Amino acid sequence: MPDHRPARAALATLIILQTVMLASLFAGVQPHPPATIAPFAMAPFLAAAISAAASALLLWPSPAGRVLAVLAVAMALVSYGPQKLLDPALPLIWPILAAAWVAMLTLLVRLARPGN
Repeated sequence: MPDHRPARAALATLIILQTVMLASLFAGVQPHPPATIAPFAMAPFLAAAISAAASALLLWPSPAGRVLAVLAVAMALVSYGPQKLLDPALPLIWPILAAAWVAMLTLLVRLARPGN
């Protein structure tokens, strides 16, 4: 029987990271994400990303859970993708990027393996 804990832990990690960033946006604590980026406002986007990851966590390893995990990774890339290496705040945000990249990589490896 496959061990689903790594995928579930990775989804929980994305949920926590995105929730903290949303809270920092609301509180105005630096560094926080911008309130808007083209083509949407950040708070609704983060809410949708958190919802996708939470739904994937609840439904993993079903086919629906796996589809939602792909969506969660894609949405997390908007916040934590390689474009952030060019962000002037990199010295302040590298810990969250490292955690997000480990979580996203864990999910992608689990999604690529049949039966996981």
